[in-house]
Amino acid sequence: MTMTNQPSNWQKRIEGEWHGLPSIFDVEGNHVGYNKVYRASVFKDGQTTYTMNTHLAEAHGPLAARLEVSDIFAFGVVDSDADRLYLGPDFIGAGHPYGALVDAHYYSPGWTADLRTMVHILPDGQTQCYSSLLYDGPTICSVFNGLYKVAFDYHTNAETQARIDAFCELEKVNGRQPHILPQKKHGVWTGELAVYGPDQKQLGINQAQIVYTPINLLRAEMVVELGGVENRRYRFVRHRIGPRHTFEGPDVYGNSMGYGRALYTSQHFYGQALKIKGREFLLDDRFNLSVVWQWFKSDKMLYTMFGVLNWKENS
Repeated sequence: MTMTNQPSNWQKRIEGEWHGLPSIFDVEGNHVGYNKVYRASVFKDGQTTYTMNTHLAEAHGPLAARLEVSDIFAFGVVDSDADRLYLGPDFIGAGHPYGALVDAHYYSPGWTADLRTMVHILPDGQTQCYSSLLYDGPTICSVFNGLYKVAFDYHTNAETQARIDAFCELEKVNGRQPHILPQKKHGVWTGELAVYGPDQKQLGINQAQIVYTPINLLRAEMVVELGGVENRRYRFVRHRIGPRHTFEGPDVYGNSMGYGRALYTSQHFYGQALKIKGREFLLDDRFNLSVVWQWFKSDKMLYTMFGVLNWKENS
């Protein structure tokens, strides 16, 4: 616990207790269970403490013994809208807020894993789109991801408890679903993406449009148009092979890996020292997406863009 005068803007955004049933995946993208979680970052009397209650459900394979815990995680936080420092004992590292997004990198002694976590608070302010990549050194050993809902009286209000429990049951069904875009439907994603610089200050808004045209059941052409802070149009063919997706030019090349609904992307612009590292998360069965795109120029952070893109099928 550490003393500060006022909570950060991020701390204000995450007030309450957040409940979820994130799915657990092995390195090959196989679903191997769930982690029932409720967690809270509490600012009280100038101090910030983060607690997380976790319990594995339907977990199997070698990851189960590694990831199960018998006690509640807890760690002190130096609260800030620049660097939220995690002081242990259960997580050590830092999180970096960008408005309604936090990008965190830290170590878990209990899981003996290095974690890269992203949390995108959706526009309703009540839902988080969450994912963690767990590493042994440079190698992914597991992935968690899912949606969370906030509650303020879960343990004392039967109506709230029923609402949250029903949400977690829905996550149990949805969490196993793979990241598969429409195979025969033509359409377009549109939405606004908040754009932040490497200093975590907002630069503005990008209007985004992705025109999507299936070629066959496994390939589609995508044309991305951005307007605002970054004005750009680029095109690529996308190819899915199981959980793996490739981007085959002409403007962008790269690959990605799907863990359930979340796709983790690496895209390189042809003839430029420009690339995007991304997370694209299917929010529902209507193909709406939470996207986080981190742009790098000459291997230096240029932008962090994120938002919700809504799908509309062509008539």
